[in-house]
Amino acid sequence: MPKSKPALSANALRALLRWYRKQKRELPWREQRDPYRIWISEILLQQTQVETVKPYYARFLRQFPTVETLAAAPMDRVLKAWEGCGYYARARNLHKAARLVAETGRLPHAAAEWRKLPGIGAYTAAAIASIAYGEAVPVIDGNVERVLARVLRERRILKTTPALKRLRVVAESLMTEITRLKLGPGDYNQALMELGATLCRPRSAMCEDCPLRTECRARASLADVTVLPRKTPAKRIPHYQIGAAVIRRRGKVLITQRPPEGMLGGLWEFPGGKQHDGESLEECVAREILEELGIEIAVGKHLMSVDHGYSHFSITLHCYDCRVRSGRIRKLAVADYRWVTPAELDDYAFPKADRVVLAKLKQT
Repeated sequence: MPKSKPALSANALRALLRWYRKQKRELPWREQRDPYRIWISEILLQQTQVETVKPYYARFLRQFPTVETLAAAPMDRVLKAWEGCGYYARARNLHKAARLVAETGRLPHAAAEWRKLPGIGAYTAAAIASIAYGEAVPVIDGNVERVLARVLRERRILKTTPALKRLRVVAESLMTEITRLKLGPGDYNQALMELGATLCRPRSAMCEDCPLRTECRARASLADVTVLPRKTPAKRIPHYQIGAAVIRRRGKVLITQRPPEGMLGGLWEFPGGKQHDGESLEECVAREILEELGIEIAVGKHLMSVDHGYSHFSITLHCYDCRVRSGRIRKLAVADYRWVTPAELDDYAFPKADRVVLAKLKQT
């Protein structure tokens, strides 16, 4: 049975690589093919925009220039360096992975080896292995999915198994062709991602500038290529009211550390939690503090409210000025606690919503 032709011709693939080498953005992690730096950039770029990542990338590498320095650092310091970038499980997994790498004394080479480390899936492993070491493994991220879906005029919703399977088969066949043509797997993978990030965007497509325009089936048959790929309808995300206590004592404020695993694990915050049905926010704050720390508090005036969105839900954080009425602090549902001065708050890593509260506290 004869092999099917690749979805893109050799001429189109060469045009893609020429376009990339001429038009690619100057990004700090592209300055060299250091696998550690590529690894850091890929983890930072998960669920975060390129322009947002740049300052975090520079700051992180100043503090942890090698995998050994990252492995030796305490988790609190790593989370502080990550502060503001979100999705803190990435930082925790990165730290765990660095320690495993430090134990072996070498960074992995093959994608299959990278996938054994915490926090590294198929896409990240393929990106690192192809860019740093030239391994012929295709990357399939959102940008690549979109480009290939339009090239193929894929009509099915990409999240369905048949559509994803078809894209993976196409991606593998294109990588085989790239290897045959000796065009460079790392540059090819980056070229497809760059095309999706800059020209073949979700809501706009600059088809006239696209190096694949002559072979794109969507462009040939649709007036508007942005209708592809089809998406599943967005689900309505829940919204929660959160009550938090700013507990003061002799010029200091009480902060608590979240348990190491789970959402925002290891970060510090003003203690509190989700409002239950039928209770006021003041009652919520008092109950949460009793459950988390074993102390009774007097809930005072409302200080401020902060709206914040996460990937699967949103919150309004309501902060109240409070004082301890009775009891001895116990770590019932927190990893740790500290009494700190307003100036010392900058030494701790906080979620974004709590950092808005920090800014207000420094002004009072």
